Amino acid sequence: MEPLTNSSQITEERSIVKKIEPRKNPNKFFKFINSKKVVPYLFVAPFIISFLVLTLYPMIQGIIMSFQSVLPGQVQFIGLSNYERIFNPTFFEALTNTIWYVAFTVLILTIIPMLLAIFLNSKLVKWKTLFRASFFLPALTSTIVGGMIFRLMFGEQNTALANQIISFFGLDPVNWRFTPWAAIFLMVILASWRWIGVNILYFLAALQNVPEELYEAGDIDGASAWQKLRYITIPQLKPIIIFVSTITIINGFRMFEESFVFWEAGSPGNIGLSVVGYIYQEGIRQNDIGFGSAIGVVLMLIIFLVSIIYLIATGTFKRGENQ
Repeated sequence: MEPLTNSSQITEERSIVKKIEPRKNPNKFFKFINSKKVVPYLFVAPFIISFLVLTLYPMIQGIIMSFQSVLPGQVQFIGLSNYERIFNPTFFEALTNTIWYVAFTVLILTIIPMLLAIFLNSKLVKWKTLFRASFFLPALTSTIVGGMIFRLMFGEQNTALANQIISFFGLDPVNWRFTPWAAIFLMVILASWRWIGVNILYFLAALQNVPEELYEAGDIDGASAWQKLRYITIPQLKPIIIFVSTITIINGFRMFEESFVFWEAGSPGNIGLSVVGYIYQEGIRQNDIGFGSAIGVVLMLIIFLVSIIYLIATGTFKRGENQ
């Protein structure tokens, strides 16, 4: 009786195996989706769709509106009239403020993060993780919240923290938000406080790729710490220096929040007005969307030209050709 039982079990198991065998003719749609030619495009599809919907389409609409007079229920093509209005004193004041802001932020947000990253990457520093987290924390803070704190620190009263500090050194209190040079300083110091930790992370990541053999060769040749910094570290960091400075230039020309948190209703004499702030002022507050779009198109061209000139000057395209 036992062999018969085993035979029936084997028959039953074969029937179960037969049931779970994969289908010989799977659905053609799923087969197409799982193919190697399609899967990479599925992964990049969200980025492509978001770029088309949130970037390319608004950009095309902005260019079209820059040639229009856009009023509620009335849209009319007016040719180059919006562009003819751009070159006025207010625009040049906003452009001058923005250029100063870009120049200072590029210097501060490139040099200081690089030096701090080198310092944090050295073997002399303890509690590296704590320092890195401390520098990065401001990036998680809202610009509005940070701006409100800075407004209290740089208040006009003599009891404000910044005025107390400079008074300690024998200087007169400063009316920070109503002095031209102080207006640029406030926007630069707020942006630097917020983004310096992010740039430190970029440089720390780049420092991990610098070969130790180069420093060992420098030690054998008797190179000092300054010589190793100048001839090994900085040349090895040049690609990330160009990257950080380029994105700082682009973000600098797009600056708006740093100006808005200090002078939401407009700065006296336009001392804190940026180009994007001018777009907001004309396009949203004055309801002149066509003119605001024209300013935006001009700003886009300025960013494009400055970035291209900077990348050519730093030899970025030549290195790409050599590779």
